[in-house]
Amino acid sequence: MRLYQEDSYATRFQARVVRAWSDEQGHHVVLSQTLFYPESGGQPADTGVLKREFGQVRVLYVFEEAKAFGDVVHRVDGPIPEGAEVEGEIDWNRRFRHMQRHTAQHILSQALLRAGGYHTIAVSLDSPVSTVDLEEEVEEAKLQEAEALANFAVYADYPIEAFWVSEEELARYPLRRPPKVQGQVRLVRIGDFDLAACGGTHLRTSAQAGPIKVLKWERYKGGSRVYFMAGWEALEDYHAKHALLSRLALSFSTSPLELEKPVRRLQEEVYALKGENLELKEALVEALLPRALEERVLLVPAPVLGDLAKRLLSWSEKTFLLLSPEGRFAALGPGRQEVLERLKALGAKGGGKEVVQGSLPKEKVAAALDPSLVR
Repeated sequence: MRLYQEDSYATRFQARVVRAWSDEQGHHVVLSQTLFYPESGGQPADTGVLKREFGQVRVLYVFEEAKAFGDVVHRVDGPIPEGAEVEGEIDWNRRFRHMQRHTAQHILSQALLRAGGYHTIAVSLDSPVSTVDLEEEVEEAKLQEAEALANFAVYADYPIEAFWVSEEELARYPLRRPPKVQGQVRLVRIGDFDLAACGGTHLRTSAQAGPIKVLKWERYKGGSRVYFMAGWEALEDYHAKHALLSRLALSFSTSPLELEKPVRRLQEEVYALKGENLELKEALVEALLPRALEERVLLVPAPVLGDLAKRLLSWSEKTFLLLSPEGRFAALGPGRQEVLERLKALGAKGGGKEVVQGSLPKEKVAAALDPSLVR
């Protein structure tokens, strides 16, 4: 018996172990009844504990042997004997967050249908950032309208109820989408806002799902994928982002909503400095090139080591060794592998094809500046 379908808010229950076995995946039990929700319909499984005279084991994962009506299998972290009487307790914090995500998804899917005629074809609720996959490609304005409509449904505080109907009775109900199961079908109604077939856990009222916040959307498999957050997780996300914006605004001596202007100015300054830096590096390479061609072993600043090596490749077939004060090096020319072997004797590591690059201990740089290394 699936107790979670009768009361999503219950957290403890009594049951008997009717089947128990172990395999390469771990220890498993089937109970006479359970509050543990098995992963299904995009909603993650519940976790928690089973306890009694044998001690306590953790429920790690829960799944269905057959969709909708098969046995609910609990994967646990220790063996339990068949016939044992157990007390189960679900992780309520995890369950409530899943209920908020799932109810919010129903509300948002209906809002997307009403605002833009967008049909939900798949959902994923396995992380705080949940997703709804749509058959159609969305328009930004319609997506914003759907978000507003979803939150109006939250504020309306619609009652939520679940009930069973036979397959023959389904035609009487204006479902948002056709059910994926046959026989007895469980329907979830959110006031007069939404009605859909669903076997998942849901809240008592729509108000408990809010706020619902759409984060972004992207084109996906010919349609769209919409990312959203809901409930406590949306509030936690808002708190984290507001705290970050407040800290950044303080560093710029402005308010969070005015942060874009100083950030944009900073970006422009950075781009300008990058341009100036590139020009200075090019000028330094030009200035160092004659000395490098003459001396062949040269100490150069690390930022221009690679650029100077590339210039030397196009200027001469001689062997060159460039070193930075920090220990970086670049060797090129016909004798570059021999240079590398001599540098390895000083503790260097590196490799490469046209240009052999690497590093050696900083204290060995002076010894490596020996012109005989490129003989």
